[in-house]
Amino acid sequence: MDAVNLAGILLLVAGFVLVAVEMVMPGFSAPGVSGIVCLVLGVFALADSVMEGAVITIGVLAVLGILAAIILGLLSRGKLKPPIILEEEQNRAGGYLSSSDLKYLLGRQGIAATDLRPSGVGTFDDIHFDVISVGNYISKGTSIKIIKVEGSKLVVKEKGGKENG
Repeated sequence: MDAVNLAGILLLVAGFVLVAVEMVMPGFSAPGVSGIVCLVLGVFALADSVMEGAVITIGVLAVLGILAAIILGLLSRGKLKPPIILEEEQNRAGGYLSSSDLKYLLGRQGIAATDLRPSGVGTFDDIHFDVISVGNYISKGTSIKIIKVEGSKLVVKEKGGKENG
């Protein structure tokens, strides 16, 4: 085996590894571009003719398909950490909550995390929710109470304030 063939094989292996890294941590950044370049250079280094280059290219594409299937299988089974879900955003400051049934929040008291003009963010039990005041401006830091739940819409009033609807 001569040096050109060895370099071609090493370029293909490096290319597959770099493309696999890009598949696990997507973003079309340095590993992906470098992997594609290594694969192309590896094909050119190994191919002695156009026909041989086409066959090697088909082989490379087949290996990439198998690699993608393996990585997707590992991601779907939970063996690899999903790269697209922002775990730190979900777990930050009490977490992210999405629920279609928010009736359990009726009557809860919390704090206006932003100015409510009339919409904004309220914090209840260290969890942030989008809220709407009953028409009045409520300053950030004011105590608020949930007086109505309509689907995913939480209507609040200033704690101790009059309910207008």
